[in-house]
Amino acid sequence: MTKARLLRLSVVLVSIFMILLIIVYWDNVGTAHFYLHTSFSRPRSPGAIPGITAGEDWEALPDVDEFLAKLLSSSLRQNNSIPRKTEQQLLVQGSNKPVVSNLEENVRGYDWSTHKDRNSLDQEKLQVERQRTLREFCANSSFTFPTKERSFDDIPNYELNHLIVDDRHGIIYCYVPKVACTNWKRVMIVLSESLLDQGVPYRNPLDIPREHVHNTSTHLTFNKFWRRYGKFSRHLMKIKLKKYTKFLFVRDPFVRLISAFRSKFELENEEFYRRFAIPMLKLYSNHTNLPTSVSEAFGAGLKVSFSDFIQYLLDPRTEKMTPFNEHWRQVYRLCHPCQIDYDFIGKLETLDEDAAYLLQLLKVDRLLRFPPSYRNRTASSWEDNWFAKIPLAWRQQLYKLYEADFVLFGYPKPENLLKD
Repeated sequence: MTKARLLRLSVVLVSIFMILLIIVYWDNVGTAHFYLHTSFSRPRSPGAIPGITAGEDWEALPDVDEFLAKLLSSSLRQNNSIPRKTEQQLLVQGSNKPVVSNLEENVRGYDWSTHKDRNSLDQEKLQVERQRTLREFCANSSFTFPTKERSFDDIPNYELNHLIVDDRHGIIYCYVPKVACTNWKRVMIVLSESLLDQGVPYRNPLDIPREHVHNTSTHLTFNKFWRRYGKFSRHLMKIKLKKYTKFLFVRDPFVRLISAFRSKFELENEEFYRRFAIPMLKLYSNHTNLPTSVSEAFGAGLKVSFSDFIQYLLDPRTEKMTPFNEHWRQVYRLCHPCQIDYDFIGKLETLDEDAAYLLQLLKVDRLLRFPPSYRNRTASSWEDNWFAKIPLAWRQQLYKLYEADFVLFGYPKPENLLKD
């Protein structure tokens, strides 16, 4: 009788354990799989476990890890979908021009002019070329840069904070500041329904206030996995990286620096004034007794110059004190393109065409449209003027600092800036 009770108790405990594991998995991964069949989906051999490369030695894994991975693999067959009513609401909303309600967005201005879209064949060839360039240089042993040789498992958890996950549609977006990331974050919020307005998910990207867009609590990012899933977090990341569509947008590295400088040091920004402008003015412009507020500093004509900014980037003490801020940190350090196999590489220079094509490939183009681009977008033709007063030696050092971003993403070397 006692044995029978113990047997029943064991069955109950095992069942509870299985249910808990499924709940943990479903909470984080399970709702996305109905949406994973995009144009990017890649064929896999029968029985292959997502997130594990061919030939990987499963016998070396602990029993619990192996059990979890197999459990997750079998669970991937389950489906879920967006309610039809929600899809219809998004379709209606996406057919209209976004309503600009934010004062800052009104001031910035939008370009509502129509753009001639490239046809799908041209876009497909463009993506093939961009991915080929990236993979060739990642595999080229003669081209080296910091962190290139490390594996995905070697990337510290805190360096995965730019990978935003949408489990509803199976999308991972690595955001790069100063590359339309505000609007792409808005798109991710609408798709993932991660933010509510009076209890209802946002439907129009431009309705989402900027202060909410950049709030880290709004987005599910890879660096948050550890707190929720502990030792299983890397397994879950690998499964998502294998199954989900991964994309990023880049721009000419020097133009991105100009844009970052304009945004953070030519406009009154209290945080950047205190954290960065005050040290720059003291170190490179020999100013002392600086005002404590940015408005006082601007009123007194005390502003960081572009030359100060470049000196700060080249100063070896900068990285020793703190890593580059995300607005000027290299893309290869933000998005790890040699460790993560991105399915789509967009460029700001072709933002309108790339965004339209990507939303179509993701099968969400009927749900929303990408917000229109700013008219005052920093132009690459400005480089000559901005760097005219920067010494040649500094320009050459700066190129070496950002060379990996130029090469990996196919941007030509700015020879006119690197020679007398």
